[in-house]
Amino acid sequence: MLRPKIPTNPTPTVQASPPVVIEPTAVIPSVQASPPAPVAPAPSRPTVQLTPGTALALVGGGTAAVLVVGAVLVSLLLAVAITGASLVVCALVIRSLVNADAKRR
Repeated sequence: MLRPKIPTNPTPTVQASPPVVIEPTAVIPSVQASPPAPVAPAPSRPTVQLTPGTALALVGGGTAAVLVVGAVLVSLLLAVAITGASLVVCALVIRSLVNADAKRR
């Protein structure tokens, strides 16, 4: 009934060129420069200084983040609860209307 049509790949029209051979060149050494003076390596990880002010800022920032996340989660839970309650009310009203209509007949 429905048969898929499989496309065929067209044949290439451009001829592939042979690879170009690169010939090595001679390297002429130049005058050697003296090695640079050794430099003291920088520490790989800088030390973090935790002062009372930065500790207080970290605690305040963490508290604010926890409060914001908590408020968002509580509001989402409240939205789900309100939606569920409204669906229950709608279902009860519809059931009451259907039952009242069935009793009249």
